[in-house]
Amino acid sequence: MANEEVKKQEIRKSNNRNNKRINRVQKDKLLDGQLVNANRVTKVTKGGRTFRYAAVYAVGNKKGLVGIGTGKAGEIQDAIRKAELAAKNNLIKVPLVDNRTIPHDVTGKCGKAKVLLKSAKPGTGVIAGGTARIILELAGVKDVVSKSLGSNTKINVAKATISALESLRTKEHIAELRGKKVEEL
Repeated sequence: MANEEVKKQEIRKSNNRNNKRINRVQKDKLLDGQLVNANRVTKVTKGGRTFRYAAVYAVGNKKGLVGIGTGKAGEIQDAIRKAELAAKNNLIKVPLVDNRTIPHDVTGKCGKAKVLLKSAKPGTGVIAGGTARIILELAGVKDVVSKSLGSNTKINVAKATISALESLRTKEHIAELRGKKVEEL
């Protein structure tokens, strides 16, 4: 009797593990990704130079989910794979208005890099440069104007863009924080 119960518990545990794996695989299929930056970095030691690679990768589902990650390794493919896994673990939800633009103007900062994001009218498109464009398109923002201020280091611009997207708030969220209805705002 006891052996049968133990076997049933083991089967339940293995099923739960398999379900988690399936959900992760399904989630991975929904995400698009793009390499933001790849660098060769050098460490000078007494024995000579040691070369490694650093990569920044962005993922998103183009419906309001986006994330970035970094990875370092001795081979470029390994660095990109590590960065992709880190990006999938650092996903954030972006509130979109009419599935096309951001709710309000916002500024994000990382180091000396600043990114200004402004909501735009329908048909404007994504007016942004390089790194910010990649992240905004993966997030599913279709109409936005962006300006990169200060440093133009790709990783800091990417982090500043994510910081700006994280600080977005909807009218519903602000009304809930204040304990009022949306109509009262």
